[in-house]
Amino acid sequence: MHKKMVAAFTLLEMLIVLMIISILILLFVPNLSSQKTTIKETGNAAVVKVVASQAELYQLNHSGKVSLKILLENGNITQQQVDAYHAYYALAKNKGEKPEIPAD
Repeated sequence: MHKKMVAAFTLLEMLIVLMIISILILLFVPNLSSQKTTIKETGNAAVVKVVASQAELYQLNHSGKVSLKILLENGNITQQQVDAYHAYYALAKNKGEKPEIPAD
């Protein structure tokens, strides 16, 4: 009687493939997390520009000083934009940057 040879991977081959996949994952995951941080910082910088534009528009239409609180109360900006504005300048404080628009 002849035994048929079954074509299959050996346990050693499977372990080698899993090891290679693990090494590739270890190489790419840290890069993805740094990209996430960069994207968030870029987004917050864009929000700062939007808030500054809204402040300029408010000053053109109204007299007096403008603040984040006034812009929020009038509906010019959202609470998420205020939070992103504060987050941007919390990180930028280390570089010596100061917010253009006061909070109150």
